[in-house]
Amino acid sequence: MNHICLLLSGAALLLNGLAALDLLPRRDAAVFSLVIGSTQLLLAVAYLGTACGDDGTAGGGGTAILLGAAGMFLFGLTYAYVGLDFLLGLGSRGLGWFCGMVAGCGLLLAAAWSAEDPLLAVLWLCWTYLWLLFFLQLALGIERLTPLIGWSLILTSQASATVPALLGITGRWPDGPEAPATAAGAAAALAALLLLAGYLAWRGRQTAARAAVVLSVACPDVSASALPGELKR
Repeated sequence: MNHICLLLSGAALLLNGLAALDLLPRRDAAVFSLVIGSTQLLLAVAYLGTACGDDGTAGGGGTAILLGAAGMFLFGLTYAYVGLDFLLGLGSRGLGWFCGMVAGCGLLLAAAWSAEDPLLAVLWLCWTYLWLLFFLQLALGIERLTPLIGWSLILTSQASATVPALLGITGRWPDGPEAPATAAGAAAALAALLLLAGYLAWRGRQTAARAAVVLSVACPDVSASALPGELKR
């Protein structure tokens, strides 16, 4: 079930990234996030129910089962909160602090998985970075991070969620001697994608700045509301 949750996360990350860049209505992404988050929470409960014994303790999987369930709950709660935050107009500050807490949990989960499953540890580091960006934007009010968040979500959604989910579903998740090398390759690929996201966000701001200069020269009396969205952030 954890691989199914990861597959759903790939879709949610992609749609939220598109919404951050105003390429998709934010309401659409919010509704989708709420649906995905609710589904993941139900799957997490079912996962614990089937993995734990009659006495309520984890069976043969032990700590791995509890760590897997913890990740499912963190993702599910995040997506559900994202959806409710927009649909109910909650203001996003609470969501930002929640993302900061989850980022801290992500570091702990990455450390916990580092020996047993290095690829999953690398993925948790990537997701922790994404949660940290949301904390900086929503809790601390650094709005200029919005383009970086959008591109980071879009570029890493498939590499950090969809592709690993398909590997797990098809029984091709790397383990054994090849696991460290696979994890190192994944870390390099994700780092490259995040650097590319930073470049695209920077280029977008530069393009918007040049457009604003041209607009101000051509139309000196233009109002601030007519400025490109990148500059108003």
